[in-house]
Amino acid sequence: KRIQEYAPQHIPGILQTEAYTQAVIHSGLPTAADEAISELITPVLEHTKMLQRPEPTVWTVLDEAVLQRMIGGPAVMAEALRHLAELGRRRRIVVQVLPFAAGGHPAIDGALKLMAFSDAPTLAYLKCFASGQLVDDPATVAEYEFAFNLIGASALSPSDSLDLIESMARHYELKSRSTHNPSAVLWCKSDPGGA
Repeated sequence: KRIQEYAPQHIPGILQTEAYTQAVIHSGLPTAADEAISELITPVLEHTKMLQRPEPTVWTVLDEAVLQRMIGGPAVMAEALRHLAELGRRRRIVVQVLPFAAGGHPAIDGALKLMAFSDAPTLAYLKCFASGQLVDDPATVAEYEFAFNLIGASALSPSDSLDLIESMARHYELKSRSTHNPSAVLWCKSDPGGA
């Protein structure tokens, strides 16, 4: 029915492009064989098919570091961010960016995903490094829901977030075209108002 996710390190799997997914997995498993990486990519890409159905609705808050951390090179990042912005324009997908200027927040220790179902209680999933923890205790899940709402309140608006994501996509496109001259790349900041 609904997925809410705070992503501090990379774009959530459900919103990734294939090239970005491959780069994320390769980054996490730098010595893995290509065949092993290919096997890990398939389930992630299967999750992206959920977006073709009427449900779930998706609300994702990305840490600004997700936009700044170049995974897979500038061309991969440009494609991933363009895809993310396109998804963010869909009525049932909300994408926000939590800027560095927001400072500390309730999920500063790691990723948080909340999954609400029409026929079961809401679950929270906490991910850190190579493991995760599924939480089903209603009181604890309610605390995580409150934390997620605080993060969303501290994030840029969806419109300003899309502006920043598109700005960063242009940044990576420029960087992709001028890899021989990195000093030609412009720095993008999280204040879309230019202040």
